[in-house]
Amino acid sequence: MKVRTTGTTAFGRRTFTLGAVSVTAALVLSACGGSDAGESTESSDLASGGATTLTMWVDAERSPALTDVAARFKEDTGIEVKLVTKDFQQVSDDFITQVPSGKGPDLIVGPHDWLGKFVQNGVVAPIELGDKAGQFQDTAVQAMTYEGNTYGVPYSIENIGLLRNTDLAPEPAATMDEVIANGKAAVDAGAEFPFLVGLDPKQGDPYHLYPLQTSMGAPVFGTDETGGYDPSKLELGNPGGAEFAAKLLAWGEAGDGILNSNISPDIAKEKFNAGASPYFLTGPWNVPDAQAAGINLAVDPLPTAGDQPAQPFVGVNGFFISAKSQNALAANEFALNYLTTEAVQDAMFKAGGRPPALTASFDKAASDPIVAAFGEIGAEGVPMPAIPEMEAVWADWGGTELALIKGEGDPAAAWATMVSNIQSKITK
Repeated sequence: MKVRTTGTTAFGRRTFTLGAVSVTAALVLSACGGSDAGESTESSDLASGGATTLTMWVDAERSPALTDVAARFKEDTGIEVKLVTKDFQQVSDDFITQVPSGKGPDLIVGPHDWLGKFVQNGVVAPIELGDKAGQFQDTAVQAMTYEGNTYGVPYSIENIGLLRNTDLAPEPAATMDEVIANGKAAVDAGAEFPFLVGLDPKQGDPYHLYPLQTSMGAPVFGTDETGGYDPSKLELGNPGGAEFAAKLLAWGEAGDGILNSNISPDIAKEKFNAGASPYFLTGPWNVPDAQAAGINLAVDPLPTAGDQPAQPFVGVNGFFISAKSQNALAANEFALNYLTTEAVQDAMFKAGGRPPALTASFDKAASDPIVAAFGEIGAEGVPMPAIPEMEAVWADWGGTELALIKGEGDPAAAWATMVSNIQSKITK
């Protein structure tokens, strides 16, 4: 599958198959320490190369999926991998704070959009995937690459789609207007909500609404000649931006009530799983519970609000190595020759339901039509910007969208003010 940016350069995705690699195999190591690429390293050298314990920060959902590979690494090398469960909401800030002092972990699990800030703060080490890069999806590797260097081993790719309760809406809809019409018909027939998307009561949710915005020709950033995001090209102010702002007002609480600021992500999930709406704009992480609730489910392409493709953000999750690891040699070995295996990628998929970054694992997972559908939707997606300037975007963007959904302000004026505020923050 292909994942495109908003520029002219196209990024691809998916490609990998890897059997077990012995510890005595040739190592391809990053510039953060250890042997040169291709030099053979015995397992005993790993333990003598630094501390005999590696620490990995991981969230509660993914930790169980890594226990087997951690045990196998200890059996092969004598080096223990301690999996330390951390709060996902603050782990990236903790990592940035602790790594320079030498108190951070050797490895961390997280999304690729942390990368720009990690590199900016000098807390992650480059990692040379070598021939293994060709065994992953191209976009997964691209997302883990920043300013020409690769910094992570990817394990999953994710994007949102439109979940549809086929009992309430038997046929897919191509446009948001059709979705709204079908949703209203379902309400007339007894459903509670025509459409569901979870919104943060303070910040809205630009992430989930982004495909509707891009279909109106208003991406966040433009791209440079390499296809990377260019922070000097803020495209939120494109003509389609104001048009999208007007749509938010029309869809919101002062209009059709399609978008509701009182519907949080948890409420949206609960209501959809109770059969209260034909549609739920969400990601693969909410599919298992919907299926368990007995919803007859389909995953539809994202509807368009304008005349351009609806492009969701594509997120890549992966493993990063600390720039201050006390045993960079062992950390690289674990990342390159253990975390890249099909068994690990399969286990991570089972734990989180996010399509694997490994082609061999994805191809197995895609035998499920739900997984395949999310993959096809991702083909229209764009990588989540990992550039540090993206942090200056979220607050004004989300706050403006939320106000419009609540029926507050003039759409064109509010959107123009938002763009101006973001531009001033980026150029400081």
